[in-house]
Amino acid sequence: MEKCMSPDTPLILYGTPLSQPVRAVIWLLLSKRKAFDLVLINPGSEGEKGSRSEEFLSKNPGGTIPLLEEPSANFFLAEAHAILAYLCQKYRWFDLYPEEAKSRAKVDWYLHSHHRGARDASLAFFAPNVRKDLKFPDDVIRMSVAIFNRHLKSIESGWLASSNYLTGDQVSIADIAAYVDIGQLRPRFTNLFNFDLFPNISRWMESMERLDMHDEAHAGLINLGDISRNSPDKQSVIAANKYGYEVIHRTKSNYSNLKTIDPA
Repeated sequence: MEKCMSPDTPLILYGTPLSQPVRAVIWLLLSKRKAFDLVLINPGSEGEKGSRSEEFLSKNPGGTIPLLEEPSANFFLAEAHAILAYLCQKYRWFDLYPEEAKSRAKVDWYLHSHHRGARDASLAFFAPNVRKDLKFPDDVIRMSVAIFNRHLKSIESGWLASSNYLTGDQVSIADIAAYVDIGQLRPRFTNLFNFDLFPNISRWMESMERLDMHDEAHAGLINLGDISRNSPDKQSVIAANKYGYEVIHRTKSNYSNLKTIDPA
C-alpha cells in the first residue's frame, strides 16, 4: 500500500549551511517561520550522504545543492533561484517576490544575471580557500575575479544607485540571492574582499545584515571566521557546517517564541 503523507509534513532541504545557494533558501525559510528539515549533504561526494551518491542523483540528476523535497507531493526541485521563486509563489510571500508582473520581472532579471556575476564571488575567492581539493586553475580564478568585479560595478552604479535594495525600496529574493555570495566576503565573515570602493554596496550589505534571521542563517559562516590569512583545514569547515546546522535546528525549534522583524 502506498504511504500517504500529511499535507503538513515538513519540507526537506538538502545541503550544507556553508553553501551560498543553500544558505539563501535557509534564510528565506527561517524568516518566514516555515517548518523544514535540513539534511546535510556532502557536495561532490559519492558517499552515502554525498551529492553524487546513487540515492541523491535519483532525486536530482544534476547532483547539486540545494535540493528541496515536498514529501507530501513526491516533488523535488533543485537550483536555489527556482526554489526561492517557487516557495514565494506557493506560500504567497509576495513581499519578497512581487505578484505584479513588471515588479516580478525585475527580480527575475537580476536572478538570471546572478550566475555569471555575484555567483563568481564563490569561485574567485571562497572556494579556492575552502575547497583546496578542487584545485581550480589560475586562469579560471582570474576570470571569475574579473567577472565579479564587473558585476559589483553594475550593482554599485546601476541596481543600487537610486534604491535601497536591488529592485527597489523593498527587499526581495534578488537581494537574498546576491547577499549570500557577496556578503560572505565581508570582514565580519571571511574577510576576502575590500569593499571600500563600493559605498552603495556597503550600505546595502549593512541593511541586509539587519534583516530577520540574518545571523541564524549565517551562523556557520560566522563560526568559520576570517580566512584571509590562513585557509581553514577540513576539520574547521566540518565544524562550521555542524555549528550552522545546530543553530538552524535550535532556531526552528523555537519558532513560536520568535517575532518577525521588518526590514529597516
